[in-house]
Amino acid sequence: MSPELVYLLLGGSLLLAAVLPQALHRWALSAPIVLVATGMVVGALPLTDGVVVDPVAMRPVVEHVTEVTVLVALMGVGLAIDRRLRWRDRASWRSWSPTWRLLAIGMPLTAGGVALLAWGPLGVALPAAVLLGAALAPTDPVLASDVQVGGPTLEGEEEEIDEEDEVRFALTSEAGLNDGLAFPFVHLALFLASAGAVGTWLPRWLAWEGVGKVVVGVAVGVGAGWALARLAFRAPAKSLRLAEVGEPLLALSALLLAYGAAELVGGYGFLAVFTCALTVRSVERDHDYHRHMHEVVHRLETLLTLVVLLGLGFAITNGLLAHLDWRGVVVALALVLVIRPLAGYLSFLGHGARVGDGAEGVPGLDAQERLAVAFFGVRGVGSIYYVAYAAGHATFPEERWLWSTVGFAVALSVVLHGVLATPVMRRLDVRREPEGTRRS
Repeated sequence: MSPELVYLLLGGSLLLAAVLPQALHRWALSAPIVLVATGMVVGALPLTDGVVVDPVAMRPVVEHVTEVTVLVALMGVGLAIDRRLRWRDRASWRSWSPTWRLLAIGMPLTAGGVALLAWGPLGVALPAAVLLGAALAPTDPVLASDVQVGGPTLEGEEEEIDEEDEVRFALTSEAGLNDGLAFPFVHLALFLASAGAVGTWLPRWLAWEGVGKVVVGVAVGVGAGWALARLAFRAPAKSLRLAEVGEPLLALSALLLAYGAAELVGGYGFLAVFTCALTVRSVERDHDYHRHMHEVVHRLETLLTLVVLLGLGFAITNGLLAHLDWRGVVVALALVLVIRPLAGYLSFLGHGARVGDGAEGVPGLDAQERLAVAFFGVRGVGSIYYVAYAAGHATFPEERWLWSTVGFAVALSVVLHGVLATPVMRRLDVRREPEGTRRS
């Protein structure tokens, strides 16, 4: 395509990104669906004849673009969550109970369920099956905006969404943490593919990839967030208090510093970015500066998401699904319709009527809300990133099949979850309204 046409398409796409949220507000149609569909239409135009998207050849570009997109989304999610997580307060930890259950039970069950399905009945090699489970296990902080909290709210405001809406809080906090926690499963696939006998590397994988890197990532994120928050809000010199100046670029600086520092010392950078954002948010909670930082991050996330979704749609009609077979279709359908919903539901077994009752006044999840949380495990950019990352560190003979299967699973999730998110969340919102305030 000519440079002029590229400029024209990008300009039109940016206009689309600005208009879509307003135009689709009342419709059961999400912006990601429209963006993917637009990319598919552009990819099918005669001007693109002969263009073939080869994810194997483009792997480094795909890896870096999706990596940055996920990082920006994690920063935005961390800044958006209002609920406190006090390290020494049991009630605070209990208020996050749905999150811990989705991470400790739902995520391993999802990864294991996909891997076992691919490896057993479908005959996929074990390393590739484990990688597929790892890539498709985490929910996505990028494409799940319709079922997540809005943004940071200040005390006394009416719409403290994440304090009143357990469904949105659970899905948002899960997406913020499980992207980093998918890495142990990815490394398991890498070890299976390249590290020889299991006995030679299993202890190291359990101790370092499974525990050590998680602890290091969280520690670096908390430390970076604390230091930057002290600088922004409580620096001795007034000129250094960025919150008073209103300079929101601190959010991007925090993202890069936390990620770079964590990766430098061997920790999981994704976890560091999210915990850094949570820590910054915990300081001076009623300061409007949090909203300014979130707005900057959200704008950048919108642009990056635009690029990724248009690229995904373009790739779908130009070769991404060339190696998709019935096995990939079965995996994607099973993931979205059976494995994730069942794993999410099992995460909440063993509790009474509500999950989280009695913790800091949080109402908890009732039966219908649990079903919604279990179902809306949106797959997206993170899944694409993990395949790219793993393919750059080990050889998988099934790599092209993995790309096609993950691409199809993401597209299926975008469509199905995107269509259902608005009506389901609207119904749950109506149920939470006091009887006398409901509109007829």
